[in-house]
Amino acid sequence: MPAADPVHNQKPYPDRAAGILLHLTSLPSPWGIGDLGPEAEKFLDFLKESGQRCWQFLPLGPTLAIHGHSPYMSTSTFAGNPLLISPDYLLRDGWIEAGDLGEAPEFYQYLVRFKEVAAFKEALLEKAFANFLKRAPQTQAFAEFCDNSPWLEDYALFVSLGEKFSGLPWHDWPSKIAKRDPQTLTSLGKKLSGRVKYHKFVQYLFAEQWHELKEKAGKRQIRLIGDMPIYTALNSADVWAHQKCFQLDPETLKPEYVAGVPPDYFSSTGQAWGNPLYRWQSDSRENETLNEIVIKWWQQRLQRLAELVDVVRIDHFRAFEAYWRIPATAETAKDGEWIKGPGKAFFARLGNAIQDLSIIAEDLGTITPPVEELRNHLGFASMKVLQFAFDGNLDNPYLPWNFTSPNCVVYTGTHDNETTLGWYLDEGVDFECKERARRAANSDGSAIHLDFIKMAYASIAALAIIPLQDALGFGSDCRMNSPGSSERNWTWRCAPRFLTKEIKNLLYQEAVFFNRIPD
Repeated sequence: MPAADPVHNQKPYPDRAAGILLHLTSLPSPWGIGDLGPEAEKFLDFLKESGQRCWQFLPLGPTLAIHGHSPYMSTSTFAGNPLLISPDYLLRDGWIEAGDLGEAPEFYQYLVRFKEVAAFKEALLEKAFANFLKRAPQTQAFAEFCDNSPWLEDYALFVSLGEKFSGLPWHDWPSKIAKRDPQTLTSLGKKLSGRVKYHKFVQYLFAEQWHELKEKAGKRQIRLIGDMPIYTALNSADVWAHQKCFQLDPETLKPEYVAGVPPDYFSSTGQAWGNPLYRWQSDSRENETLNEIVIKWWQQRLQRLAELVDVVRIDHFRAFEAYWRIPATAETAKDGEWIKGPGKAFFARLGNAIQDLSIIAEDLGTITPPVEELRNHLGFASMKVLQFAFDGNLDNPYLPWNFTSPNCVVYTGTHDNETTLGWYLDEGVDFECKERARRAANSDGSAIHLDFIKMAYASIAALAIIPLQDALGFGSDCRMNSPGSSERNWTWRCAPRFLTKEIKNLLYQEAVFFNRIPD
């Protein structure tokens, strides 16, 4: 049950509402990947006209080919992904010329081919930067953006050094650079000033286009729901610039232990993610005092998110209560152990940084009463996933009739799940699970994706979020991510012909029927 007086009263939506889960890379566009341009605005119109009041997407940070362009393994928790910058708006704003777009290759419509997209976007951004340098005087807006982005200097230098050292991870750079000797960094900053300025300019473009999208969403009364991975990638500007925040070996600068989860629904051997763990306690009074450096960094991180979105889903929330620590040399995640997390004391220290955000706690996986108590104490919304509901356990918390509070968000599935139709057709899913789902929906299963949407909409959850693939009734070939696999993850795209008037009307009518369209 929710705590009597939670310390955080921001809800993901104040009334009953509905929304769609779709990452921006999955939007239609002629440029090989979804972006912040005209198709994003069209999708906002689609949401409004279909009675949706929220748009949820995955993390927005820059991605790397070495990690399969996973948005959960970014080079920065503060920066935006350059691949999301719209070529159409670069042309509209005079940063490039029409002929530059004529050089685009013929992109595949249904999947992102990241290598081709990255080469095309990088060429456009270099041309935009060259035109930027010709402008006299250079824009005051760019200077103000740099002055108001305290994370930008470290990020731009980090990316420039990554180029200089041919993609080597920062802990393999020369020692003085890896360990951030001040004189060495100052000297390199001058030598690489051109590239540093380029990467700052790219972030300026992202910020300008993102601000425009957020403004358009606000005019349509659409709330933007962002996603914050609890951990950061080892090879990131965050870890390089804030090494005292993380548990790193002082000599090798690599983690002795990494983050992950024990065996669960997604993997029989667990998952070792490879992310460094936080140094939650200060060195001076181990296990007594929280690390002030970590607190300050988290405050800045949450303040940055508040600039970008209206609501934040904190991925792997349970690690704040206890986290799974895996030796870096372990063969599988089975060899890990639970370590006590920072708990209530940490959130109490965040102060105003957390008050400006509505927060959804991703509380899936191995959840214990202390995790639930922490979530309820904080007043964060919980997650309910219908694909997890029909295992035969009468007390299963994901069964819609077992929801105990409206302060939750119900999903048919998440980006890590099979699509609902794919789940239903999967021979690996027990027949009894499917039978229970049919019985719960009073259905023959012929339109199982619609059955799940109706169950979600009918629940007491304040917010119901449906992956677009489920709204469209798509199968397993449209799955976004398969945890533990590297095959075709993060590449799915939706062609514009599927966003039909019929789909808009269907979603709108269901939202009306289940009282999910606020006044």
